[in-house]
Amino acid sequence: MNPRKKKKTALPASIQRRQLYINKKFQFRFIFKFVLILVLGGVITIGLTLFNTNDSLTTTYMNSKLVIQSTSLAIMPSVIYTTLITTFVIGLVVIMVTLLVSHKIAGPMYRFDSDIKRIADGDLKFRIRIRKGDQFQEVALSLNTMIESLASRVSAIKTNADDLAGENEN
Repeated sequence: MNPRKKKKTALPASIQRRQLYINKKFQFRFIFKFVLILVLGGVITIGLTLFNTNDSLTTTYMNSKLVIQSTSLAIMPSVIYTTLITTFVIGLVVIMVTLLVSHKIAGPMYRFDSDIKRIADGDLKFRIRIRKGDQFQEVALSLNTMIESLASRVSAIKTNADDLAGENEN
């Protein structure tokens, strides 16, 4: 065996994820909302900093001359650049984290959708399994309990129907 090859996970192929985006629309909206909040925070930070320094004066040297100007005007470029860089870096982290979190939500929802269709087609022996660490573990357990209950009821109905058919033949 080639030592460079990565070992595959122990998860069955049916529940391994192969896609980065499972539900692009949901995941895009989810990520966009958090990035929007981050950008809004940056704009508020710039606005408050400039507003709070508007009533003070600052002296600086520009081109070998002493200049007296509003503090907000003197620090504006620095505040804007710092906030833009910070927002960009934190924005990248927010995008990665929200993508991972949305994956843990969208993945199980995708599984539920496909698995429920399979069960609706009559496969009552099938059980829903989602990856460890994903959201909705309790929902999967509840759905599996429902499937077991349906399977036992269908089995009981079939048994009763067979019994009635046998009595009608006699």
